[in-house]
Amino acid sequence: MPERTQKLIVVTGASTGMGASAARELARQGFHVLAGVRRDQDADAIRTTGIEPVILDITKSEHVKALGARVAADPRALHALVNNAGIQVNGPVEALPMAQWRWVFEVNLFGHIAVTQALLPALLRSKGRVINISSVGGKAAMPTYGAYAGAKFALEAVSDSLRREVSPLGVPVVVVEPGGVRTEMAARGITTANHLATQMTPEQDARYGSLVQATNSLMSSGTESGLTADAAARVIAKAVTTRRPRTRYTIGRDAALITRLTRLLSDRTLDRVIAANLRRHYPKGATA
Repeated sequence: MPERTQKLIVVTGASTGMGASAARELARQGFHVLAGVRRDQDADAIRTTGIEPVILDITKSEHVKALGARVAADPRALHALVNNAGIQVNGPVEALPMAQWRWVFEVNLFGHIAVTQALLPALLRSKGRVINISSVGGKAAMPTYGAYAGAKFALEAVSDSLRREVSPLGVPVVVVEPGGVRTEMAARGITTANHLATQMTPEQDARYGSLVQATNSLMSSGTESGLTADAAARVIAKAVTTRRPRTRYTIGRDAALITRLTRLLSDRTLDRVIAANLRRHYPKGATA
C-alpha cells in the first residue's frame, strides 16, 4: 500500500458506471487516481481521498493536452492508463446517420488513441500499462450494433498493434471485455436508439422497427441480469495490479461464453444462435 501511494493511475470516463467504480476501487487500494469527468458536478461527486477529478472530454485536444501536462508535472510514476470513456449508439447500418457513426468512433476509438499518445511517454518511463476497456461487442457484432461494435473491434485491433509495439519496451497492453454490466450507459443507449428509430423512413421502419425493439429488449434484459459496476471494477483493478497481466480479461459469464463461441462456431451458425436469442424479444405479432 505505501508503494502504491507513490503511483498515479488515470481513469477516463469516471463520472458514472464502471469508470467511477474502478476509480474508487483503485483509490481504495492505495493509488492516486486522476479521474476524468466532463462536468464540475461529476467532479464534486467523485472527489474523495485518493481521487483527484480532472475535467476531461477525450474528444477535445486541449483537455487531452492538459491531462498530459498534469501527469508530466507530477513526480509520481504513472502506473496505468485505463481507457474507459465510451458511448453506446445503436441503429441499423442503413439507417444510422453518418454523423452518429463518426461520433461513436470519435469517442470510442480516436479519443482513446489521443489519450494514449499523450500519456505513452510517461508510461514508457515508468514501465506502466495501458488498460483498454473494450466490450463483448468487440468480438461479436449484434444487429443494430454496427457502429458501436465497429469501434470496439477497431479498439481490439489497435490494442493488439500497440501491445506488439510497446510490450518489448516494458509497457503491457491489456484489453478488458465486459458483457452485461448494470450501468447507466445501457439505459442511455436504449433511449438514443429509440430516438434514432423515430428518424427512420417508413420503409426503413418496416424493415428494422421490430428488430430495433428486439435488440433494445435484449440489451435491457442482459443489463438487468449482469454484474454490478463494482464487480466489474474489481476485474479492471486486477488487470491494473497483477504483476504479469493477461492480454485480455472478460467480465461476466455472458462475455466469456460469447467470446468462446466466436472461436468455435462458423459465421452462419453464430448468425442462427444470435437470431434465436433475439426471437423471443420481438414484439408480439412481429416476424423475426
